[in-house]
Amino acid sequence: ADYLDNGNNKMAIQQADKLLKKHKDLHCAKVLKAIGLQRTGKQDEAYALAQEVAALEPTDDNSLQALTILYREMHRPELVTKLYEAAVKKVPNSEEYHSHLFMAYARVGEYKKMQQAGMALYKIVPKNPYYFWSVMSLIMQSISAQDENLSKTMFLPLAERMVEKMVKEDKIEAEAEVELYYMILERLEKYKEALDVVRGKLGEKLTSELQSRENKCMAMYKKLCRWPECNALSRRLLLKNSDDWQFYITYFDSVFQLIDEAWTPPPEEEHSLEGEVHYSIEQAVTFIEERITEESKSSRPLRGPYLAKLELIRRLRYRGCNDEYKLGDPEELMFQYFKKFGDKPCCFTDLKVFVDLLPSSQYTEFITQLLEVIPLSAAAENEIALPADIKALQQHLCVVQLSRLLGIYHAMDKKQKLTVVRELMLRYRHGLEFGKSCLKTELQFSDYYCLLAVHVLLDLWLEGEEAAVWQCLTLLEEGLSHSPSNAQFKLLLIRIYCRLGAFEPVAELYSSLDAKHIQHDTIGYLLTRYAGALGHYAAASQACNFALRFFHSNQKDTSEYIIQAYKYGAFEKIPEFIAFRNRLNSSLHFAQVRTERMLLDLLLEANISTSLEESIKSMSLSPEEDDIPWEDLRDNRDLSVLFSWDPKDRDISEDHRKLSLEEETIWLRIRSLTLRLISGLPTLSHPVQPKNSEKTAENGVSSKIDTIRSLLQQLEAAVESGKKFLEQKIQYPVLGPPPTRMAGFFSNGSCQCQTSLFYLVSDIYELDTNGLEDSAEIQERIGNSLKSLVERLTDLFNKCKGDLIEVRDGTLKTHPNLLENLVFFVETISITLWVSSYCDSVLRPFKSNLQKKKKKKKEGSLAMPAVFTHFLDYITELQTLTSNVIDHIKGLEIILTALKLEELSLKDTLLLQEEKRFTKTVQGKVQSSYHHSVQEIGELLKKRLDTIKKLKI
Repeated sequence: ADYLDNGNNKMAIQQADKLLKKHKDLHCAKVLKAIGLQRTGKQDEAYALAQEVAALEPTDDNSLQALTILYREMHRPELVTKLYEAAVKKVPNSEEYHSHLFMAYARVGEYKKMQQAGMALYKIVPKNPYYFWSVMSLIMQSISAQDENLSKTMFLPLAERMVEKMVKEDKIEAEAEVELYYMILERLEKYKEALDVVRGKLGEKLTSELQSRENKCMAMYKKLCRWPECNALSRRLLLKNSDDWQFYITYFDSVFQLIDEAWTPPPEEEHSLEGEVHYSIEQAVTFIEERITEESKSSRPLRGPYLAKLELIRRLRYRGCNDEYKLGDPEELMFQYFKKFGDKPCCFTDLKVFVDLLPSSQYTEFITQLLEVIPLSAAAENEIALPADIKALQQHLCVVQLSRLLGIYHAMDKKQKLTVVRELMLRYRHGLEFGKSCLKTELQFSDYYCLLAVHVLLDLWLEGEEAAVWQCLTLLEEGLSHSPSNAQFKLLLIRIYCRLGAFEPVAELYSSLDAKHIQHDTIGYLLTRYAGALGHYAAASQACNFALRFFHSNQKDTSEYIIQAYKYGAFEKIPEFIAFRNRLNSSLHFAQVRTERMLLDLLLEANISTSLEESIKSMSLSPEEDDIPWEDLRDNRDLSVLFSWDPKDRDISEDHRKLSLEEETIWLRIRSLTLRLISGLPTLSHPVQPKNSEKTAENGVSSKIDTIRSLLQQLEAAVESGKKFLEQKIQYPVLGPPPTRMAGFFSNGSCQCQTSLFYLVSDIYELDTNGLEDSAEIQERIGNSLKSLVERLTDLFNKCKGDLIEVRDGTLKTHPNLLENLVFFVETISITLWVSSYCDSVLRPFKSNLQKKKKKKKEGSLAMPAVFTHFLDYITELQTLTSNVIDHIKGLEIILTALKLEELSLKDTLLLQEEKRFTKTVQGKVQSSYHHSVQEIGELLKKRLDTIKKLKI
């Protein structure tokens, strides 16, 4: 066992063998040997050994624990249940084995058996937790039941009765048990009863979370629309803590509900269960004013009351109460707020919510007013006034962010924008002085100046200013050198490099972000969208592996979390864990990565290192199966991970999110159908043995071609919907979701090539079933298809021609679309070759049969059928075309190597000396990345060229 713990698996196997020579029935030694075998990659031997021991139904703890570890490593948790079922039969009174059995069921989600196991445990040892494990398992059955009705009429009422029994017998001990009762009543929509539980004696046990009782009461009052109670409770809680924002929202919601219902308090009795109720705007205004007066006496400044006043103004405006009850002018209130909290980073995000209260004519005036109260001092007459300390810097930053948000920078012309960039960078470099003592992991105080400058430059780039993008990269790289942990710099660099078509620097940037756990799903798209598309195949493989490793381990990890939740009685977390697991399993990114990973593997290996058939078999792919949950796809991407200070009309909107999801789904459908069509190719080839019964072979294979034809129709439909989508000409914001590769796929002709290839498969299949006699028409059709295919591929190649990087007017311009086209060309030529090798497998037997006939007749008069000449001509043309592309790529490599970036006269003499250094680095990175892409594409094409040479029938 020690050897196994230290990872020395071979020694562990040897030691186990020694032991087994002496005691050949030592179960535990056999299992430990099996673990060693499993870890050294001998899965089959390990499984056989384990099953030998399991068949004997061991009951000693060591063997059971060891087998559990082994089965978990094999990802076969269902075998653990069988193990403990047997053990419990033999040792019926063991508390330990029963609880292991319960947890084993929990790992595989067998809720009904969990319920029974929980009760069995409770019978042996009447401990409350066991009883409630059983109750929770009933709730899980109700959650997982497909039939809503069944869960409301059977599972939940049964769970409720079980808890009520304990309540009546006064056996409720722990807080978790009260939580569970509340959860059942809430799911049964018995809100009144749930409220009574929380307010009653049982509710006193709810102590672990702050305001747990109050929050639960509030939730029930809302469900029951008891607005007086909502209002009184939130009022009471705000008196205790006037900084708790959620209760201001409930307070306002309830006041306006009561006004709309014209509610008045009952004359003689209490206003409500929770005490005094406010039911008019006057009372609300007074209440908020009182909170502000109170705040001025408090030891530390509180933001809540001031923001509540702005919130109230906004709600009153929305309702059209224009006199605003003398609450004051929003502009003045925001100005006062800035004076009080301007030096806190949160000031900008607080005010951002309320800027629409300002009329646009007052924007510039408002900003000027704010600037006047910041203590800035200039060294000389015509120099920029700078802050003397961090507080003043924070205040100034807040104003700059507000200027961007109010669209003041957007309205400037090119010259003004460049002046702003200069000023922001000057302030950025000056601000670095305050952060000299910062650790590497801390951000510099002035980082946002740099980011804002880059945002202004991005505007210029989008307006057609080519040089601006290089300046963006320059400033970001400079920023990163001072603040190596700034994730915003890294994310923005990633997006810009990718837009320029340079993937190489991105891999390093992304890995330095150190994405953890769920982030592989939320920001992983930044990596997987571009790696393969820009020809960095090795990096693409790695990126897919990262993501897939996370998604696959999620299954295992979640069941561990669920087991911990049972052990510690955190019942309300269990449904959350299950929902989390489902959300990841139906993640859009997961489906995309699975599909692209398999296409990539085929592209790199099929018919190069292994045959197409073997590759497909090793991925257990089949054309009939579709494992993507199309109906439930969840878009878990974090599209607002990049900071943006853009005004609402330029920022990413809900519509953009919906459109992006629609586009991603159509593209995924096209890719997934392409993959399934490719996986259908090997199924069409004839088995070598002679056909004994014509019929069965016919049926077997004919259903395969039907599958391919139906998939082809689905592909046509997906392509149609893709074209319709692109007709909308959607432009996402520059920092919004990156568009898919679909537009390029259609415009460069790859799509037409790939579809026509699968039609060719159908024709060749027909020729195969009908034979060569009387098939002149099909042969003609195949001949034409092959001809037009070569023309299409040549067109596609023509769209790849041109310089990838060129120097124009002293600035660099990259052409990432040419690179993407090249990558599509390699993919399309690979599919072409897989289809051609299917053609080859059909035509070869025909040819050898013809030659046999020739020999028999001894006359050379038998004419070769047309299809052979067509095919041979086509293969020759394919070979020439591929050689031409390889030569073109060699040419690109030479140009890229010879490109002397030093000679670029960076005509923007505004660049300072230190900036020039970063510009060189950046341009070098882009050049090197393109060089790398071209090399990888060239290497792969050479391997493909070798496979063409084998296709001479």
